[in-house]
Amino acid sequence: MPIQVQPARSFRQVGEFIDLPFRLHAGTPWVPPLRLERRVFLNRRLNAYFSHGEAEYFLARRDGRVVGRISAQIDFAYNEFHKSRTGMFGFLELEDDPEVLGALLEAAEAWLRGRGCTEMIGPMDLSLNDESGVLIEGFELEPLVRQPWHPPYYQQRCEEAGLTKAMDLLSWDLSIDDREHLLPVIPKLAKRCEEKYGVRVRKMTRRSLRKDLDHFADVYNSAWSQNWGFVPYSKKDLDAYALDLQLVFSPGWFMVAEREGEAIAVAITVLDVNQVLRKMKGRLLPLGWWHFLRRNKTSDRLRVGFLGVKPEHQSTGVAALLYIEHFNNAERSPLKHGEAGFILEVNRDMNSGLEAMNGRIVKRYRVYGRQLVDAAPAAE
Repeated sequence: MPIQVQPARSFRQVGEFIDLPFRLHAGTPWVPPLRLERRVFLNRRLNAYFSHGEAEYFLARRDGRVVGRISAQIDFAYNEFHKSRTGMFGFLELEDDPEVLGALLEAAEAWLRGRGCTEMIGPMDLSLNDESGVLIEGFELEPLVRQPWHPPYYQQRCEEAGLTKAMDLLSWDLSIDDREHLLPVIPKLAKRCEEKYGVRVRKMTRRSLRKDLDHFADVYNSAWSQNWGFVPYSKKDLDAYALDLQLVFSPGWFMVAEREGEAIAVAITVLDVNQVLRKMKGRLLPLGWWHFLRRNKTSDRLRVGFLGVKPEHQSTGVAALLYIEHFNNAERSPLKHGEAGFILEVNRDMNSGLEAMNGRIVKRYRVYGRQLVDAAPAAE
């Protein structure tokens, strides 16, 4: 039977969109998300992404059976910043059938071309700061929070379909209580940062979190502005991000480095709630809520999501000071293991820093791209 691809717009169709990976990845390292959370995330009225972007969700069927899904989206903030006409695709899931991916990509490309896009990159759900890339190394490992997981055939199908590599994203394994293998230069730089430049590390609290996210945005929008795939955070993005972070907040692991009252660097390291989500099996009821309330007793690992320094302060050694603070936290906490990422493969400073902390690359995700020829004028 031929494959038919249609938009997923009704309540039932969005449910099918959410449910597909539950069937495809049962019994694998993949961690099922909370279905209710996915409903909220995909809702155009509730997700802050849609204040500066638009998207369409597609389902592929063969003889009535759902065999694949994809999204096509345009981030207007991205295109304004980069002066581009780039479209994205995401939420990629498919059965091991080359015809499925071809049909999905055709639908996504047609939607993007019809809105004037000249290139397409992905997958990303919906932006690079959410689950992004196709897993190409580390299949045997369980994903941490906001990391995707895919079987090996996804890479094969993507490259057979003519998608080409745009960027690899790296995840580094860290044992953050292991000072023995830390390069000696790290504590020396940290000490100099405090004594010579007067930098101090302040811990965020739940109460200060939203206010401190303004400092985070200030650092992020300057430190990451030259990075591939960068999109500046808006106020609505920060409001939504603050709510998300409340769910994974761990005292002591959200840090602001200040010099003479100015926030010059930020580190946000979150509790890996994927360990809890695995127990919840995608549902709050009947006992999912109980597992979530006990998340601090269930999770024993972290994900270092952001660590950035304003460019004009990078010579102070403040990054080393934040590294040392992570080691100090680990000595006082049962949370002693985690991963840092996503790190762009071309980010030499961060990759060198993680190597100096005795980290090792354990996962690699690939973002693909394709030129869209004969783009039609943007739809009104």
